[in-house]
This record gives sequence, C-alpha cells and structure tokens, in this order.
Amino acid sequence: MLQTEKHYVQWQDNETSRNSRWLSESNQPPPARIVIVDDQTTADQAYRFACEGTSMLWRGDFHNARQLLQAMTRRIERTEQRKASKAAKSGKASTDATAIPNLFHLQRQAQGQRSRILSRVLLELDAGYSSRLRRAPDFSAACTAAFGELDEHCLISFRDLQGALGAAQWREKGVPISSLDLSIFPHYGVFAPTRHEYVQLMLDAPLPDTHDLAFDIGTGTGLLAIILAQRGVQQVVAIDLNPRALACAADNIQRLELTNVQLQQADLFPTEQPLANLIVCNPPWLPAKPSSPLEYAVYDANSAMLRGFLQGVSKHLAAQGEVWLILSDLAEHLQLRSREELLSWFSEAGLMVKYRLDTQPKHGRSQDATDPLFAARSAEITSLWCLTLRQQTE
Repeated sequence: MLQTEKHYVQWQDNETSRNSRWLSESNQPPPARIVIVDDQTTADQAYRFACEGTSMLWRGDFHNARQLLQAMTRRIERTEQRKASKAAKSGKASTDATAIPNLFHLQRQAQGQRSRILSRVLLELDAGYSSRLRRAPDFSAACTAAFGELDEHCLISFRDLQGALGAAQWREKGVPISSLDLSIFPHYGVFAPTRHEYVQLMLDAPLPDTHDLAFDIGTGTGLLAIILAQRGVQQVVAIDLNPRALACAADNIQRLELTNVQLQQADLFPTEQPLANLIVCNPPWLPAKPSSPLEYAVYDANSAMLRGFLQGVSKHLAAQGEVWLILSDLAEHLQLRSREELLSWFSEAGLMVKYRLDTQPKHGRSQDATDPLFAARSAEITSLWCLTLRQQTE
C-alpha cells in the first residue's frame, strides 16, 4: 500500500521546473537537492554527491544504475573499514563486554548512514510504474504488489525499487522450511522467516492436554499458525495489526488448504474469542527503535510489544493453558535487556516458567568472526519459553 500522506518533490530539469510524487516505503524524506546523472557519472562523483546530501536522478541505462550502486557500496565499505582500523590503532575499539552496547548502536548508525547514501540514486516512473530507461525490465507487477496502484508520475529510490523486486522473487519462489517440508511465501513488508531455528522448538514442545483453541499473536507470514494447525490444534486464530501480514498469512494458509486457521486484524489480542488453551508469540527480538515500518518485525522500542503481550496475555488464557514465547537472548548479549528484567516481567504478569527449550543459531553471521558483534551473535540462544498462570501451580 502507498503511504496515506502524499509528498511531492520539485526539481529543475534542463531549466524546466518539474514536480512529482515522492514514493518511499523506507521513510526516506523527500530529496532537497536533485541533480541529473547518467552513464557518464562515475562512482566517485556519485558517492561524493550522496555524501553531500545531493540526490541523483538517473537517466542512463537501467543495469548501469545497479552497477553504480554496487560501486558506491564498495566505497562505503572501504570507508567503514578505514574508520574501524583507525579506531583500533587509537585504542578506541574494544572487545570488552562493556563496549558491546556501544558497538551495536554504532553499527545501527552506520547502517542508517549507508541506507541514506545509497537511497540518493533515484528513478522516475510513469503511472503504473513504467520506466523509460534503456533495458529496464517490466517491474509494474512487483511495484503494484509492494506499493499499491499508482496513477501518477513518481520518483523512487533505486534501493526501494530493488526491495520491491526482491520481495517479488521471495513471493514467487518462497522460503523453504526444511523441518516442515514446505515453503512460506513472504509478501513485501512482511518479515521473511529466513532464520527458522525456532520451528523445531515449535515441533518439539508438547501440546497442552487440551488444545482446541490457540492464538498466534503477531502472525506475520502465518508460519506459527500453520505449525499449530498442522500439529492438530482444532482452531487457530492468527492475529496481526498489519494488513500486509494478514494478506500474506492468508496466501500461505490458502496454499496449504488449511481450514482451521482464522485471521483477525487486532492490536495484540483477538476480540470476541473464548479463552485459549495455547497462546504463541514470536515478538521482535531487539529492544531498539525501528527506523522504518520495514523494521517493525526486528526492533521493538523499549520492548513495548513484548511487555504489552505479557501484561495482557493472562486475560485471554484458559486456567490450565500455556503461553509459548519465542525469544532470542541476543538482546541480553548486547546488554540491551537483562535476563533479570525478562523474568521480572513474567512475574509481574502473573506468569511462571513451566519449561524452556533452547536452540543455537545456524545463520551465517553467527559464524562470521569479522562481524563487530560476533561475540554476541555466536553466543546467542533462541528459546521457547513455556509459561503458565502462577495460580495454576500454587
């Protein structure tokens, strides 16, 4: 869906004043300065323009624009490496545990700066997302699926366009979930389950004795709801506030011809439902502020969703029911949240730990010793916390 609030940008094109819709799903502000660039523009020139805050409207070959972005990315990486090397020589870099939170915030700042620089290469598209660039593919279907219908001329960053094209490929090919022998098909703006170590935890956890009704809070692609439905839960209610997520979950559920999953749009908990025997939730794992809606599945500012879920879950849980909370301890290794805080939130919510299942990460970054956050990533554990109401065992 396109942004509900429309923004427009003006620029000079051969001494002619132009005005166009600004389209940015990554929350980049409308460009203040725009210059026209083409195949003659070097990567050094483009990088200098971008670092100065000047956006570049591309008028060359489509594939050359992609190569330009790759060249700019290499320059950013070299700059980051020089800064890291200089910090190491000056003694400012440290692998001490007290430096880890600062490393995390510095890395996020660097990622934000990288995104701003690379987002300064712009394309202009006609209504229906058609492009006049040489060798430009037909990406109208991918953009319509990502951003919604467009009936006017627009400017968009090449990076956002690449995001739409990449999402279209995910949606077409799917993400294989080997332990389930199926694929999940993410939509644009819905977090793709490329890390799915927790799936085996969901398969290993014993279902409650009574499991006629379960809630999946923040369903996203619908993966957890699908697991519960396939494990024999009679009715699963999958809840999400994001319309994109609900459309994505509906697509995946329909592909598998599941009839025991109901979708509902709500903020955390469903409305007008009886108490559930099982409530599952896989919230964002890191308590940091998202920089755009595309990061909502990763970052949870001040652990707001996690705490809201814990504080409200007892009102929707049957007396003998269970809560399955899927959570990584990466935030603890990054010193963004302590284990003591998490356990205190359980207690304050009237919950106690029945058992916990753990698994180690298998993704590439957990094995990359050159990653500044390697110490935290390599020690990460993802857990399924099985929680029950405290009075159940007292």
